[in-house]
Amino acid sequence: MNTDNINTSIIEGYMQLLNSLSTKDKLELIAKLTLSVKNEMNEKKISFYQAYGAWDSDQPAEELIKEIRDSRTFNRQIEEF
Repeated sequence: MNTDNINTSIIEGYMQLLNSLSTKDKLELIAKLTLSVKNEMNEKKISFYQAYGAWDSDQPAEELIKEIRDSRTFNRQIEEF
């Protein structure tokens, strides 16, 4: 059984439970679920922006690039035929 089928079964189970709720309760649930999704999206956005400028160095980009390239090691051995 794949994940889509399991998720569909879970959703259908919740729908059976939710059908007995009043319209007011359903609207309150919708509002809470919406707020939950918005909070989750906002947290992801905040963590993305916190990474901005995380690299703190006075070294110019050109020097940093040269240092990275110079530190590379190659262990490739070409065999002769």
